[in-house]
Amino acid sequence: MKEFIKAIAEKNYADVVSFAPAERFSADDPVFKIFPRTKTVIGLGFRILRGTLRGPEEGSIYYDYMTMALLNMEETVMPIALVNIANAIESRGFIAVPQRRHQLIAAATEGTDPEMDHALIKRGLAAENQLDFVKTAVKCGLGEKGLMGDIINEEFGPLIRYCFILTDAEIEPDEIRTVNLCDGCKKCIRACPGGALSEDGLRDDWRCAVYYKGANGTKNPFMPPDAYSEFDDRIDIISGRAEMDGDKARRILDATAFYGGTRNGFAPSICAKACHTACYVHLEEQGKLKRKFKKPFKRREEWKFDIRDFKI
Repeated sequence: MKEFIKAIAEKNYADVVSFAPAERFSADDPVFKIFPRTKTVIGLGFRILRGTLRGPEEGSIYYDYMTMALLNMEETVMPIALVNIANAIESRGFIAVPQRRHQLIAAATEGTDPEMDHALIKRGLAAENQLDFVKTAVKCGLGEKGLMGDIINEEFGPLIRYCFILTDAEIEPDEIRTVNLCDGCKKCIRACPGGALSEDGLRDDWRCAVYYKGANGTKNPFMPPDAYSEFDDRIDIISGRAEMDGDKARRILDATAFYGGTRNGFAPSICAKACHTACYVHLEEQGKLKRKFKKPFKRREEWKFDIRDFKI
């Protein structure tokens, strides 16, 4: 059964397939709220192409990351894989419950998902019945949790997205990854253009959303010189130093319309998760990634615009 599922998953472009027994999850885990008879959780990992990060790295194009690393992965590649794998499992007489992120539903009444248009998120709903995707990925053996709070995989580093299938089939489990890829270098923290990560890796989601969308003018080639003229602290915003709460973050996000988004609610990403890129570069330089490339990702000095260009 395990090899049967892995073969179907690989045909549907899953780069990592890993299995966790139900015993790894506590009795109150959402796994059992969604499907009480779960015996195995199947984790599916899909690489994010390094090429989708070349635009932000060079300061050229930015739609590749938004459309190919996020939108098409989450809305096309991964759902098709989930359906096909689940169909194969159910063809053998077992139940298969596909689980993908629903980024526009949130249990909390405050906070946001930096990848999504904040105005489209429905808050205060029963999202506590959604899986904790990072914890589930770790328990499935897809990777380990890095300092910035996301999964790091042995082959792809943080350049991976993932989804799951809950099934009542009992399948031989894989081990939890304990290779200690994250060495606490804190380069992910220093790479954030808005200082959204604290020294212990805690993320301010609103601040992350603001600078994910491109509020730091020194890293945004589409920002006009008079940006944020309605804010008294516009230079602090543009330089990534502004103080903000959720209300102010909403106002900044609404004023950050320098690059087009998507109909599916995915926000344009100017930073393209700079924390992930910094982590990936560090892991590659340390020789910790199993998947090798002919040339290193980092091939130029970091570019920045002069903050003085915005002082009008």
